[in-house]
Amino acid sequence: MDLGPPVLARQSIFNHLVDDLWGAGHAEQMNDSLDTVFSALADPTRRKILSMLLEDDMAVTDVADPFDISLAAISKHLGILTRAGLIAQEKRGRVKWCKLQPDALRDASVWMQSFGQFEAVNLDSLEVFLRSERLLD
Repeated sequence: MDLGPPVLARQSIFNHLVDDLWGAGHAEQMNDSLDTVFSALADPTRRKILSMLLEDDMAVTDVADPFDISLAAISKHLGILTRAGLIAQEKRGRVKWCKLQPDALRDASVWMQSFGQFEAVNLDSLEVFLRSERLLD
């Protein structure tokens, strides 16, 4: 079964619709940004770092403390989070601080909310419905 051309045609049509709505440059830029954010979020160490930064700004050495990896490895993770726009780093005196960027996930959140039309099934309501229709004992 060859599904190649129709799928590509639908993808192409969708891309043209997105281009028409936002302009080709904006859609391409948004895709690159989403790719970068989701790539950064794919790593459990980086997600843990983000969770830690929810509490407050932290010095890089404090971020590294709970992990059993080198400071250089933590710095690489922080660089990825910074490039994704999820955190900001700034030098205060001799100490480099990390701060969560609260608006960084906005595009990713909007993109994920577009799938909200597929809401989870409320199993309690389903059970009540099935009982009322006498389809469940």
